[in-house]
Amino acid sequence: MSRPSHPVATRARSDRAASKAERRVDRAGGASFGEGEPRRRGCRTAGVERVWDYPRPPAVTPCAHRVRLELAGQVLADSTRALRVLETSHPPTIYLPPEDVRSDLLAPSDGRRTWCEFKGAADYFDAVVGGRRVRAVAWTFPDPSPGYAALRDHLAFYPGRVDGAWMGDERVQAQEGDFYGGWITADLVGPFKGPRGTLGW
Repeated sequence: MSRPSHPVATRARSDRAASKAERRVDRAGGASFGEGEPRRRGCRTAGVERVWDYPRPPAVTPCAHRVRLELAGQVLADSTRALRVLETSHPPTIYLPPEDVRSDLLAPSDGRRTWCEFKGAADYFDAVVGGRRVRAVAWTFPDPSPGYAALRDHLAFYPGRVDGAWMGDERVQAQEGDFYGGWITADLVGPFKGPRGTLGW
């Protein structure tokens, strides 16, 4: 007759099995974890998007919600035709067609241009509203790289540099950091790239 297992030993074996199962899920999801990189479980919840399930290179998809931005009492943009760019570890960035943006409230940012390895060279715009100037509030890809032509001349806004940004009826939170412009909503699961210590993700 075999001796009954000790409860502590049983829990230890269970923990080891769970750890192995997590590693199998991680490998199945194509994830590789380095020091300081977050662990994540390979499960989905209906109505919830996990940013670690987003692809790399990024994907461009239609936005299902109305998007609105306000600054100094003025509506900077209002669109039901926005696009989302989805990239691993990032909340979505939102691109609006130029027809739905108040171009009269924007001015080119002096000498500012950045390069995206996927989308190409980005130009920036300041917002000028009622004597208030907000530097580099938005950016655009006037000549995007192959595969991202849908973004041509669309404008993406930093939600943290305006007074309010809404996705449908929800006021969004801004992605942390000085560079990224992701829109965080209640249906997203992180952790999100952006805060200190995450730039190597």
